[in-house]
Amino acid sequence: MAQNGSANGPQYNGIPAPNLDLPWPESPETITENLLRLTQLAENPRTKFIFSRLITHLHQFVEETSLTTEEWMTAINFLTRTGQICSPIRQEFILLSDVLGVSALVDGLNNPTVSGGTTSSVLGPFYTEDAPDVNIGDSIASEGKGEHMYVEGRVLDIHGKPVPNACIETWETDSEGFYDTQYSNRTRPDCRGKLRCDDQGRYGYRAVVPVAYAIPGDGPVGELLLHLNRHNMRPNHLHVSIEAPGYRELVTALYPQGDKWLSSDAVFGVKSSLVVGLKDIDDEEEARRRGFPKGKAFKLLQRDFVLVPSEEAEAVRQKFATERAKGVR
Repeated sequence: MAQNGSANGPQYNGIPAPNLDLPWPESPETITENLLRLTQLAENPRTKFIFSRLITHLHQFVEETSLTTEEWMTAINFLTRTGQICSPIRQEFILLSDVLGVSALVDGLNNPTVSGGTTSSVLGPFYTEDAPDVNIGDSIASEGKGEHMYVEGRVLDIHGKPVPNACIETWETDSEGFYDTQYSNRTRPDCRGKLRCDDQGRYGYRAVVPVAYAIPGDGPVGELLLHLNRHNMRPNHLHVSIEAPGYRELVTALYPQGDKWLSSDAVFGVKSSLVVGLKDIDDEEEARRRGFPKGKAFKLLQRDFVLVPSEEAEAVRQKFATERAKGVR
């Protein structure tokens, strides 16, 4: 019964005892060595490699810091609370990855710049899958959500040719610095939308000028930043994700210039090529032509995006990874 577990308890997973002569784990070094030998039992080579490196570095960290039992339990409790605060519309673990620079690092390693393609940026924890479909020229934000802004440009390939019918998904904060998911009374998506370019790769939509905002400080990640004496501000930005058959998906963001938080973004998402200027348009006829009510003044953001073919992007990624791996080892 001990092997199979109780009717309501854990069940034996069926994997036999390993045919390995493992010494008794009497010392810290033996624990690490035994675990690394057991990791070689993994069938998938990539899994075997990843966990071998994870175990090596994790155990080195514990030894180098002489981690105390109290510190270990503090970390366990922190991770537990991080998971407990997550919900379908709040991802505290992604936020943790963001503030530790892991999200930006993974993004940089997996999306090296290719042949003039648009630079990527972090996805962030506020992406949702319920963005409504909008037409070219429509608004992604309901009225009253902030200062009017119009976003337009083209989606091109690396040779400057238009990519027709590319799907653009975009989301942003309102003028209060909140995403729609941060409102407890959210009944529908707002300040987010999904549209397709025309056959010439052109796109355009109405939005609001995003503002700098504080990432959530009411959870474990917010507490961590306070312990590290780090601010929790992100510069204002507009998220953009673009997909088209045959091209690598582009996940990026545009950062209006002049924001004081640009160089110390809490999640390390800003890159110089993604900083953009906004034009002031104070022309009633032009405002009405773009669909703004009462012909109000607005900001104009113009930006072309360049997509990279999937095969070329993957070849460059693999080469980049191989070269960096040689340098690390």
